[in-house]
Amino acid sequence: MLQGSYVALITPFKNGSIDWNALENLINFHVENGTNGILLLGTTAETAALASDEKDALLRFAMQRINGRVPVMIGTGTNNYMQSLAYTKKAEELGADSALVITPYYIKPTQNGMYEYFKNIASKVKIPIVIYNVPGRTGVNIAAETTIRLAQECPNIIGIKEASGNLVQATNILKETPETFSLMSGEDALNMPLMAIGAKGCISVTANVVPRLMSEHIASCLNMDFATAREQHKHLAWLNDLMFIETNPIPAKEALHMMGMIAPEFRLPMCRLQDKNLQTLKEGLKAYKLI
Repeated sequence: MLQGSYVALITPFKNGSIDWNALENLINFHVENGTNGILLLGTTAETAALASDEKDALLRFAMQRINGRVPVMIGTGTNNYMQSLAYTKKAEELGADSALVITPYYIKPTQNGMYEYFKNIASKVKIPIVIYNVPGRTGVNIAAETTIRLAQECPNIIGIKEASGNLVQATNILKETPETFSLMSGEDALNMPLMAIGAKGCISVTANVVPRLMSEHIASCLNMDFATAREQHKHLAWLNDLMFIETNPIPAKEALHMMGMIAPEFRLPMCRLQDKNLQTLKEGLKAYKLI
């Protein structure tokens, strides 16, 4: 079953290209600090800014360096059905453990359109598929009823990364989907509330900078130790806020730069933090003893 703390890994750049040394160090950092799984080519990876050959090279490099030490999820969704299917087949060929397929953005499809979209992709591959629902970025929400229908009818749709912020919707999904279906938090501020109602883990931005803290927090939730989890949740609250002080992944990458792990480089339209937010982030990282 899909569970635990997955990191939505950033893509480090240096001098206009992927920084391969930094990427390898980040992978080892997560494996050594308890991250349960790694998501490659998610939103946090600035995937939209990567060329096709860069994506392919990154996946091959990362898969070799991870080498089965933790499960790998690959983001394969676009707003183009044929492209999403091709990327999902590629993830399967590379030996990924699962594929993360986002709801089609910009198009604003109907619920039936999304049902057919996910069902058709799932029917053409064997790799486990995780739906990614993030209406704040895509402009469309996949309704609980649609998710439930897909979970019940498509054996290889094994979970959803739920980032709608709607606890009622999440509850309805958890009530009606099979026990083998995993709801994963896609919003760090709601990790514990979602796990309290039955989520199995998170796909996290904050884990980029505190993999050990996040994995310990998720383990407390999975072990039903909510007294400990509550204190961990409160401890992480400010850091979760800091990771979204500007658009993700800007704060996470700035934090990793302050921690000495990557260069402070982005691809437009992503750019450096504003000075006032840079100072706020620095103060926060000092308070968490990360710098």
